[in-house]
Amino acid sequence: VTPNDRRNAKAVNFGVVYGISDFGLSNNLGISRKEAKVYIDTYFERFPGIKNYMDEVVREARDKGYVETLFKRRRELPDINSRNFNIRGFAERTAINSPIQGSAADILKIAMIQLDKALVEGGYQTKMLLQVHDEIVLEVPKSELAVVKVLVKQTMEEAIQLSVPLIADENEGATWYEAK
Repeated sequence: VTPNDRRNAKAVNFGVVYGISDFGLSNNLGISRKEAKVYIDTYFERFPGIKNYMDEVVREARDKGYVETLFKRRRELPDINSRNFNIRGFAERTAINSPIQGSAADILKIAMIQLDKALVEGGYQTKMLLQVHDEIVLEVPKSELAVVKVLVKQTMEEAIQLSVPLIADENEGATWYEAK
């Protein structure tokens, strides 16, 4: 899979979950609206469970007034039953997105805590500098690079157990830009 294929797949996957229109997807991918509509329709045909999930999350959010992450962190949705279409639509998209993005954030924080503990216990000089979305940026001495790359990948992939594997990539460079 090329980096462009991955970008396009992410645009479709995240776009669909965010309720993207054929117009929005066509702009993101640089394709016609007709092609974008085929992508969206085909996506739901191939993955009907996703549509069911989205509908169920919105239904539950309407009943409860909130959604939760895998770790029970709540996102209150006071506008989920609004009579205003635009306000309600935003709350519905938030209801769908929050458990996914919130759970991903929870998992990354768990991985960071475990990684910090492993770095301290291992006596490494490597330092965690920052976290950006689903990435952890570290400053790693060259002498530790090989072992820390394995440690980081393993720690991130084993942060929690899910029914599907967590897959982490590792990259290196003198700057964050070079590591991308």
